[in-house]
Amino acid sequence: MFTSVLMIEKPLTSEDVDFVTTLHGAEGVSFFVLMQPRGDQADVLLRAIDDVALGELDQAVHEGDEPEGHEAKAPAELALEHSVAALRRAGCQAEGEVVEDHPLDRLKAVVEDKGADEVIVLTAPHYVEEFFHRDWASRARHKVGVPVLKLFAHSE
Repeated sequence: MFTSVLMIEKPLTSEDVDFVTTLHGAEGVSFFVLMQPRGDQADVLLRAIDDVALGELDQAVHEGDEPEGHEAKAPAELALEHSVAALRRAGCQAEGEVVEDHPLDRLKAVVEDKGADEVIVLTAPHYVEEFFHRDWASRARHKVGVPVLKLFAHSE
């Protein structure tokens, strides 16, 4: 059984599930999903710049309306439940947790605890963070000791 730790920030779409569950062909895959709720207010500007870069001006205007911090935990838990259930319906073993503090430290601990073979970071494009190599995938590559694959999430 191949073990993947999957870092997400939004619920998996059906396209995301198809994508990650077919990466290894017919080999069985077990997923541990780490759901990262929205960050603090400092992230609002970076998300708005990304929205503008993607031509999504209406989303840039409403970035400040998204729940942050403690208020983001309940939506993150629902997104995690949805995502784990979708992976299970696709025939994979799946479990997960919402990350509350220091996502990369928790990622490293989960990789070690589960004996993970890889990390998959599935997010929307974050051009500013990627440019400065401050995105999850870039930072995780220096921390976890297993291959890190960065994929862009689909939207429904």
